[in-house]
Amino acid sequence: MNPLVVGGAGFLGSHLVDRLLAEDSPTDVVDDLSTGVLGNLADARAAGGSLKIHTLDVRAGDFAALVGMRRPDVIYHLGLLAPGEAGRDVDGSAVTSLLAVLEAARLNGVAKVVVALPAGALYGDVPTRELPVKESRTPEPNGLRGILARTVIELLTLYRNEHAVEHTALAMASVYGPRQRPADGVVASFASALADGRPFEIHGDGRQTRDLLYVDDAVDALVRSGQRGGGLVVNVGTGVQTSVRDLAAMVDPQSAVTAMPRRHGDLTRMAVSPTRARIQLQWSPWTDLATGLRATVAAYRRSAP
Repeated sequence: MNPLVVGGAGFLGSHLVDRLLAEDSPTDVVDDLSTGVLGNLADARAAGGSLKIHTLDVRAGDFAALVGMRRPDVIYHLGLLAPGEAGRDVDGSAVTSLLAVLEAARLNGVAKVVVALPAGALYGDVPTRELPVKESRTPEPNGLRGILARTVIELLTLYRNEHAVEHTALAMASVYGPRQRPADGVVASFASALADGRPFEIHGDGRQTRDLLYVDDAVDALVRSGQRGGGLVVNVGTGVQTSVRDLAAMVDPQSAVTAMPRRHGDLTRMAVSPTRARIQLQWSPWTDLATGLRATVAAYRRSAP
């Protein structure tokens, strides 16, 4: 492949870039660095390979010209509705950003666009009896982010039907791993607190559950989506629920815990079914939670001051 990764300096994007370069794919990164940092690409730059980094907002007029010059086969858009950034989406930036990418793809004959969306925002609070949630369930968007997530899918479908721009939309579980900002995930929050010697902060009673997916497994699904899953929404997760308080005990059973008020919009329970991903992407998660947590905690300890 000849991929272009929008948001490639972010947490998930930088791990995808590492994988693409390891497979000898010449890779372009486009990132406005509003939340991503070039330091996340340090390993990619040191590894060699064909990597070009463009500090650019996709909504700028020269993005389409860049796509025309670089001629990617697939565009990965990972800058949509990132965790912890609900405030950034109030102005509809996710929609305008996606439209800019889709238009650039249409104008320059890009074969496919792959996007990553938060499954929790798309599906909302799902009754326990319907977990792990399947793609066939009618989405009940969770707040503004959920409405925007559904709008993203509708735009992808429109461009596929009217302009032959293929897509795959991955509804991601709670992805965690090295490089994630502490504000963007519960595992990152706990790992950062442990490395700094701070108590864990648990919002609410801690019985809320999450489907925790290690970043390497998420990246594998993204890579496979470059050539599979055309026209589909595909859940990417383990299908297993883990409560926040059980997670805290797994990270460090000795750590002190600070109880915090429950945040508005927090989901009660969430897990997504990986069945369609097994069929359409030939993908399954392979990293068990204990292994992923050890790798994440070790990375935060290495980076602690």
